[in-house]
Amino acid sequence: MHDLRDGLARFRKDAFPARQELFALLATDHRPGTLFVGCSDARVVPELITQSEPGDLFVIRTAGNLVPAYTPAADGVAASVEYAVAVLGVRDIVVCGHSACGAMTALAEEHDLSGAPLTAAWLRHADAARARTASGTADADRVDALVRANVAAQLRNLTTHPSVIRALAEGELALHGWVFDIRTGTVDTVDAGAATAA
Repeated sequence: MHDLRDGLARFRKDAFPARQELFALLATDHRPGTLFVGCSDARVVPELITQSEPGDLFVIRTAGNLVPAYTPAADGVAASVEYAVAVLGVRDIVVCGHSACGAMTALAEEHDLSGAPLTAAWLRHADAARARTASGTADADRVDALVRANVAAQLRNLTTHPSVIRALAEGELALHGWVFDIRTGTVDTVDAGAATAA
């Protein structure tokens, strides 16, 4: 916690004054252009990867960058998607997976998650991706293939959300799939239909 306090002090002393006018504008104006759905993994920082300013991205981070298919029951991910699209009017949604994803590794390597039952239940939202990569993939490539297939599956899940359906139909929204490679800093695109590089 000491490091976080030091960081807050540096933010107040150095970073905030340099962007004080931007923060003054953001205090009364919230108009991000992109909803970024990323993994909770601490190594994947959306604002750093995209070099975005405060206010540019509306961010949802979940284990495995999962977006459950729409159901009428309230949940935080669905509410955030709806708010970003229907209220804030984002024009783009990015679903970003990444290399060495712990969630996808656990699924690909069939880790025992009996000690983490909520995590195991959450990861069932990747079942469609898992089914697409269950056979025909060498062990060494299974995690990478699952990461890509999962991005495509989550893009498809997004298209079940009413706000997304409306915005897509009206031509006001575009969906994008990315995979970030931690080691190289590169980003590959993923097609929602085929889960292959674009």
